[in-house]
Amino acid sequence: MSLLSDARNILSKDPAARSLVEVVLLYPGFKILVYHRIAHWLYQRRRFFLARWVSQRGRRKTGIEIHPGAKIGSGLFIDHGMGIVIGETTEIGDNCTIYHQVTLGGTGKDTGKRHPTIGDNVLIGAGASVLGPVLIGSNTRIAAGSVVLTCLPERVTAAGVPAHIVSVDGERVHPSDDLDQRNIPDLLARRLREIDSRLQALEGDKTDSEQ
Repeated sequence: MSLLSDARNILSKDPAARSLVEVVLLYPGFKILVYHRIAHWLYQRRRFFLARWVSQRGRRKTGIEIHPGAKIGSGLFIDHGMGIVIGETTEIGDNCTIYHQVTLGGTGKDTGKRHPTIGDNVLIGAGASVLGPVLIGSNTRIAAGSVVLTCLPERVTAAGVPAHIVSVDGERVHPSDDLDQRNIPDLLARRLREIDSRLQALEGDKTDSEQ
């Protein structure tokens, strides 16, 4: 996909964008893709110092840090973008959406492949972290503020710290297209209800035994 196609993709997904010119000139999510294309090209040719210089310049301009070694597919939509960190061995598929303060990083315990592999059509909510060489299946949604430390299959929604699967989405529309981050099950509330049900059951058993 060309940079022009990337810009058109952002325009189609962001309701605040009013023109292609606005996206190209003002959107940090588009600017960082330009910087990363150049940095990654240099990195592949083992021009590591120049690659890092370009990527760090992009970081200063946009607040988004993408290591030049990261592999990014077509159609990445970075919304707002401030505080995003994407590690060296990260791989991101096509048509993904990433919100601000997302970290695709390492755990500090791995060597070689240290960072996540993200499938196609994945949405990662604001403030979420995906850590380690985990695989995130295509068409999966990660709720805002979640911390993912294990692999996730395709077509699920994950939430929590650490993240757990809270729903299986079946054949629902690609999450990276519908951008719905509101209709996500409340994992904490679900666990509190489960604990309350268990307490009630234990109290009932205790009452029966006393009788």
